[in-house]
Amino acid sequence: MEIRKIGSQGLAAGALGLGCMGMTHAYGTGDEAESIATIHRALDRGVTLLDTAEVYGPHTNEELVGKAIRGRRSGVVLATKFGIVLGAGGTKLDGSPANARRAVEGSLGRLGVDVIDLYYLHRKDPAVPIEETVGAMKELVTAGKVRFLGLSEVGAETIRRAHQVHPISAVQSEYSLWERGIEESILPAMRELGVGLVPFSPLGRGYLTGAFQSSSAFVAGDFRRSLPRFDDEHMAANQKIVDAVKAVAGRHGTTPAQVALAWVLAAAPDGVPIPGTKRRAYLDDNLGALDVRLTAGDMQELNRLAAMAVGDRYPPAMAKTAER
Repeated sequence: MEIRKIGSQGLAAGALGLGCMGMTHAYGTGDEAESIATIHRALDRGVTLLDTAEVYGPHTNEELVGKAIRGRRSGVVLATKFGIVLGAGGTKLDGSPANARRAVEGSLGRLGVDVIDLYYLHRKDPAVPIEETVGAMKELVTAGKVRFLGLSEVGAETIRRAHQVHPISAVQSEYSLWERGIEESILPAMRELGVGLVPFSPLGRGYLTGAFQSSSAFVAGDFRRSLPRFDDEHMAANQKIVDAVKAVAGRHGTTPAQVALAWVLAAAPDGVPIPGTKRRAYLDDNLGALDVRLTAGDMQELNRLAAMAVGDRYPPAMAKTAER
């Protein structure tokens, strides 16, 4: 697999990573044995970047990833995140230095490792200046507990301020055929500073694969039931996007998922997308995107799709936690 640089500080990974969240969190019931087999298959096929977070579960996702990489640590670029805390009072953001120091110890223990390759602030805490949060994260690098720093779902100003405290290697943001909000100001700032992109949900949380026509396809508790873009009205309206992706896939003799991922790989050559799956069959399908070569005409056709998307990507409370 092609190796791509993530930022300008020396971090690199296989061109496609693996998002592990859905293995224990947000998308229905998990299957530990199949999830671990999926991680092993990914590593066997050249995937190196594995993405998890303290809040997924909470904690169970890091535990699963830790179990899966036992004995295989040298082949993994391990990324996790802190800053979203689930408690009896609900969800809160905590970017305090004290929480950074607490969270990293928990993540190291659950993952069963001595160092985390890429440590993200999951969401910026509006109550804590980003300089204070990144200052504490910098101390974790100095202590040898973390190798590289990242931020998730932040705006251009936050990236610039953070980068002055310590080089930021990666920003994780949603980026796909139907979500390109980072292109206006965030991506230009990242590229100016030498910050790499890790696109999450590059398959539109599964929608761009053509597998879903209605919210009835989601089991009870599936996170997508809470997202405006996944209500029945918006899903029906957005089918024209899926139809366009299917048309390109038909011309190439490939799948819609492979076309959607091939577009991200081509549109962001400085990025390592992390499509999430908990099944080996879907992993193999996703990896087929590496062999898809979209033409200039394909790219032009696909570039028009984001403007056609309807429905907010988050409900109002969640939208407030993302800086775009």
